Amino acid sequence: MIEGKNEKIKIEEIGDNHIATSAKTPLRDDAFVLSDTDKMQAIEEDVAHILHTLGMDLTDDSLKGTPRRVAKMFVQEIFSGLDPKNKPKASTFDNNYKYGEMLVEKNITVYSTCEHHLLPIVGKAHVAYISSGNVIGLSKMNRVVDFYAKRPQVQERLTMQVVQELQKALGTEDVACVIDAKHLCVNSRGIKDVASSTVTSEFGGKFKDDAVKREFLDYIKLETDFE
Repeated sequence: MIEGKNEKIKIEEIGDNHIATSAKTPLRDDAFVLSDTDKMQAIEEDVAHILHTLGMDLTDDSLKGTPRRVAKMFVQEIFSGLDPKNKPKASTFDNNYKYGEMLVEKNITVYSTCEHHLLPIVGKAHVAYISSGNVIGLSKMNRVVDFYAKRPQVQERLTMQVVQELQKALGTEDVACVIDAKHLCVNSRGIKDVASSTVTSEFGGKFKDDAVKREFLDYIKLETDFE
């Protein structure tokens, strides 16, 4: 009984402090045994049970389709990044034009979901790399961010996963990522601090050098309003 109480306290502390337990997304070995259709059916039933337990009238026209909509959203949209089959092909090309400076893709929109309360994380990612012989399409950088964001996440892990994926694709350690995002689990519940945001960073290879890191951070601050 004491162990159960301690475990409950630990679970609550992790959730309220938004602590990550692993750099990898925690997935079971049988995570993809069920088809997407089977997953949606099971989730639909679970969501209906939750709403029924809360006292909602699921015969109302406004609510009767909600369990199905939520199930479809979970599997095919906001958590679609869990499934490896949805991983974008990060094709690279030879750096034939010999561009040797830093390339920065900034203000990439981030829509993710906090894995502790299943509430939205909304912000911007800034990603950079220095070519060691390969380059990657600009949109692929956005797609990598989007893929890893579309799963239950903690921001630290998301930042690391983006860097690790691009390092692997580009064949270089010289990759960096900074994410600045608002967490609705902080803004709309708990402390309810609507003004705060969370900034995380991961610097690899040359980006660990203070001068290179500063150059990257200065690029992020550049105004890009072309209207």
